[in-house]
Amino acid sequence: MFGLGAGEILIILIIAFLLFGPKELPEVGRQVGKAIKGFKDTADDLRKSVEPELNMIQQEVKMVEQDLQASLKEAEDELTAEPKAGEAGPSSLPKSGPA
Repeated sequence: MFGLGAGEILIILIIAFLLFGPKELPEVGRQVGKAIKGFKDTADDLRKSVEPELNMIQQEVKMVEQDLQASLKEAEDELTAEPKAGEAGPSSLPKSGPA
């Protein structure tokens, strides 16, 4: 529990008993328990509201990544196909100049 051993928990309980006394200690325990439960409930609510948004963002990022990869593939195919279409190259163009 929170990385505490039995000895540490016993020391904490003794200090709490000395600080609050036997009459107030059960009420303090209840308040601490309610606070921890409230914190867990709040954390769960936050997680439930944030997870769908994160999943949606991850899906959008994947779609953008796929679109980018497709665009890169198209550009690469165009660049590799261009020299094959005009294999004669720029040297076969008629030179203009003084005749």
